Amino acid sequence: MAREVGVVSRETLLAGSGLDFLLGMIEGRHPGPPFADAMDFDLVEVEEGRVVFVGRPSARFFNPLGTIHGGWTATILDSAMACATHATLKAGEGYTTLEMKVNYVRPVMPGSGTVRCEGKLIHRGGTVATSEGRLVDERGKLLAHGTETCMIFPVKAAG
Repeated sequence: MAREVGVVSRETLLAGSGLDFLLGMIEGRHPGPPFADAMDFDLVEVEEGRVVFVGRPSARFFNPLGTIHGGWTATILDSAMACATHATLKAGEGYTTLEMKVNYVRPVMPGSGTVRCEGKLIHRGGTVATSEGRLVDERGKLLAHGTETCMIFPVKAAG
């Protein structure tokens, strides 16, 4: 069965904790984001301050050199590192990425198999959070890693 893809209302997004929202995506209570569907990766694990995505790199993401484009790698890392922060939000809090750094260690190829990208919170303050991410292939070999800084802020429901 295909997973539902879409965007929830601002009220739904802000009603509960970030952890509950992300669990709702895994459980099917909330749709997955359209970009993740297009990029062929999914959120599969979440706990406070930690998430895991799995992705399927394929030839449709090749750059002119015949390897998976670095933007695909950066996108899955950004998703994991940002969602590690998202999983710490209280009801009514929002966040956005301020900065990220990616280190490309090995080329990502379709032969890398299903890749696993884990994001972990390093620090959560009142307005700033930092996280780290690691992307590994099916054999557990490191493909890329990164760090990210997110800003946390109060959000009011539209109205």
